[in-house]
Amino acid sequence: MVKIGIITGSTRQGRVNTQVAEWVKSIADKRTDAEYELVDIKDYNLPPFNEPVPAIMSQDYQAPEAKVWSKKIDELDGFVFITPEYNKAITSSLKDAIDYLYPEWNNKAAGIVGYGSTLGVTAANNLRLALSVPKVAVVGTQPGLSLFTDFQDMSVFNPAPYHEATINTMLDEVVTWSTALKTVREKTAVEV
Repeated sequence: MVKIGIITGSTRQGRVNTQVAEWVKSIADKRTDAEYELVDIKDYNLPPFNEPVPAIMSQDYQAPEAKVWSKKIDELDGFVFITPEYNKAITSSLKDAIDYLYPEWNNKAAGIVGYGSTLGVTAANNLRLALSVPKVAVVGTQPGLSLFTDFQDMSVFNPAPYHEATINTMLDEVVTWSTALKTVREKTAVEV
């Protein structure tokens, strides 16, 4: 069985990101096709990315927080990123969390749930691009939530019921791709 991490994309005070992540986890918990875990990037206390060399060149992380983050991402087979849209992009904390690592992301699958005034579409597309370099395969179904219709006063998450079907479709794809890519990682490990 594959392990899927539902990763928060914001660390700011008063964030609604955890409400969305917990909702996705509640839908995932009704399923029996994978192990699902909420992974809050705020818990890892990652400093702004400032390693002496990029992770693609060395996994000798200087920041002790990066070592703990590396272990967590390495043990997961796939991801669901919950990303708000800030100025038409992902948050700097999410970008830093991605940039700290490289091989830990390789040959894994991800789904993206975006939210914002325009459904988080631009941030989700920005995240797709950021994940392409560390070789994360992003699935096609991309749920988008509106700050105007899926949140009360832009602060209390209250999603429209039809979103659950889209979340399940995305989870189907993430589990299928994560399962397939696990065999790729296993084959690569044997060859090395």
